[in-house]
Amino acid sequence: MSTRPTLLTTDRLIMRPHTRDDFLDSYAMWSDPEVIRYIGGKPFTREEVWARLLRYAGHWAMLGYGYWVVREKDGGRFLGEVGFADYHREIEPSLMDTPEIGWALDPAVHNRGYATEAVRAALAWADAHWPGGETACIIAPENQPSLNVARKCGYREQLRTTYKGNPTIVLRRAAGMV
Repeated sequence: MSTRPTLLTTDRLIMRPHTRDDFLDSYAMWSDPEVIRYIGGKPFTREEVWARLLRYAGHWAMLGYGYWVVREKDGGRFLGEVGFADYHREIEPSLMDTPEIGWALDPAVHNRGYATEAVRAALAWADAHWPGGETACIIAPENQPSLNVARKCGYREQLRTTYKGNPTIVLRRAAGMV
């Protein structure tokens, strides 16, 4: 598996590995109450966002996959982050060794199809790198917008469980499913 982060492009988006210059945009997004409403509900501190950026880079270096920063192709505006991780979550059933996709976008750009477009680009990359592989995601049951994106991208509910004491839906997708 390649450990070089990959540049992805779509009609409207550029997705590239994070750099230090993405920190302030990432921090603004992760400290927005709308973004974290279904992800713990507590805005991330500067320290937590910095650790998140380092974790993204570490995924690429150690596992050959990670997160991309998502920017508009025209103008370069920061839109959010999409990618794969192995968080070693303490969840049943275990997601260990199954790349877990995640996405978060700036609320100012919600409802424009950017999340679906970015997730599909990440999945096309995954399908090319893990033919026949499976990916997973976990989503809070009340997060209907993310559930809609997941379903549009081929994810199907496997089961409902809890993660960190909160109800959680585990969804899975086989490579090539849309």
